[in-house]
Amino acid sequence: REGHCLNDLLYRWRTGAVAGEVVGVVSPYEDFAALAAAYGLPYHAVPGPGATQEELDGVLLGLATRERADLVVLARFMQVLGRRACSELAGRAINIHHSFLPSFKGARPYRQAHDRGVKLIGATAHYVTEELDDGPIIEQEVARVDHAHSVAELARVGRDVECVALARAVRWHVEHRVLLHGRRTVVFR
Repeated sequence: REGHCLNDLLYRWRTGAVAGEVVGVVSPYEDFAALAAAYGLPYHAVPGPGATQEELDGVLLGLATRERADLVVLARFMQVLGRRACSELAGRAINIHHSFLPSFKGARPYRQAHDRGVKLIGATAHYVTEELDDGPIIEQEVARVDHAHSVAELARVGRDVECVALARAVRWHVEHRVLLHGRRTVVFR
């Protein structure tokens, strides 16, 4: 339900900073249907919270197959993909995690970071695997913060680093500059 990463990627795509063809936008919410339309892209609704993992995976994989998508980007999608989707999209689904992994996995990482008094916050773009927020890391970005930052301010700063990390990861993947090597990646910059 947060559109900063989607908006940033679409802008970079439109300006040529990220190559490739965007074939559509997928979400369980209608929040960004108008944004997709503004870029001339189809908007596909998928099952949201409350749907079974099999339902979500089936619809998402059906769309990816029908649209012949080489890459699925979870730009703050905030839904966990199931075993089938993770398996079929292995090495071609990228997630942005709003934290500097491996720390602060799961939900509310900015609250976790604030509670720990961190001095750096970050974002991690990684390939999707069945293990939540544990896939091979493609790119990470950080920003310096201090004790005066509230949780809301950490999230504001974090949105910027999320956009940067995700855009780099997508660009490098599309340019075939990322090699998977077990649980790691090798990135040719």
